[in-house]
Amino acid sequence: MVRYTIPVIDMTATGKNITRMRIDAGLTVRDLQDVFGFSTPQAIYKWQRGAALPTVDNLVVLAAVFGVALDEIIVCRTSFRWIVSA
Repeated sequence: MVRYTIPVIDMTATGKNITRMRIDAGLTVRDLQDVFGFSTPQAIYKWQRGAALPTVDNLVVLAAVFGVALDEIIVCRTSFRWIVSA
C-alpha cells in the first residue's frame, strides 16, 4: 500500500484566523467590505464563520492587508488516503 498525505483546509479554523487577524489589525468588517468594494458584508461574515473561503485573489488581498503570508491565514489539517498498488 502507498500512503498519501493530503492537506485539507479547515474552514472553521481558517475563519477564526481571519477574524483574529482582522481584529488584531484594528479593522472592522465594514473596513474589509470597503477594501474589497463589496456592497454587503455577507461574504466576509461567511469567511469568518467558515461557511465559505475567500477566493485566491481575495486571500492575496487579505494577506497584504493583514501583513502576513497566505499560509498564515489558511489552516490545513492532514487527511490520509490509502492506495493499493498492484
